[in-house]
Amino acid sequence: MALNNIIRRTASRVVPLAIRASTGRQGYFQHHTSLALYAAVNSGVPELSGNLLRRSFPSFHHHYSTKASSDESLVRVIESELQYAVESQEEDQAEDAPAGFPFKIEDHPGQQTVTLAREYQGETITVEVHMPDLVTGEENDDNDDDDEGEERANQSSIPLVVRVSKKGGPSLEFGCTAYPDEIAIDSLSVKDPESSEDQIAYEGPDFGDLDENLQKAFHKYLEIRGIKPSTTNFLHAYMVDKDNREYITWLKNLKKFVES
Repeated sequence: MALNNIIRRTASRVVPLAIRASTGRQGYFQHHTSLALYAAVNSGVPELSGNLLRRSFPSFHHHYSTKASSDESLVRVIESELQYAVESQEEDQAEDAPAGFPFKIEDHPGQQTVTLAREYQGETITVEVHMPDLVTGEENDDNDDDDEGEERANQSSIPLVVRVSKKGGPSLEFGCTAYPDEIAIDSLSVKDPESSEDQIAYEGPDFGDLDENLQKAFHKYLEIRGIKPSTTNFLHAYMVDKDNREYITWLKNLKKFVES
């Protein structure tokens, strides 16, 4: 139906121009050929109109056929990838939150992050969880002499931004990376809600430059508030599942666009 509509609209524009431009014996022949074409297109007989149009507009027919064939091929590839993604999601379904999980999860479809929130002894704690950075580790299976930094580089992880706020006052903001059974604090800063955005606040030294005892104390500070391996390991599986869900939705939107 879409092709017939396109052909009819094209013919209705082209045929009157052809009729007006025809003169003499050649014009007479063109005039009657155009009329026959116009009548065939509007007659609703697909065989007749299709044959006439293929002879009269070969480039148009070839272009449309090529585009349709290309789109159909693309849809088949998308459908194949969509089926694989759905099967993978069914195999790797995330488990429910562990017992005693202290946070409320706010997950909005279409967004790359998930927000956790809880209240703890007058504090508001929010955690912004980003999509995981997945690493298979296959590239370095034969290298057993990696130091701690190289080991982390070969492990999957999820970035976190942890904010601890007190009513009406400043907040602490931790930039963290959660590895399997380990949480690294990458940065720590004090955020004053009354400070101007135009001012460049002192962010403090690099967390790794702090005294070792102070670093350990802040790790304990976060652990008491729920940022611990049992929490982040669940979040890692949750975010892998979310990544799959978002990918499936993305593929469905692609397929819908190409087919429309």
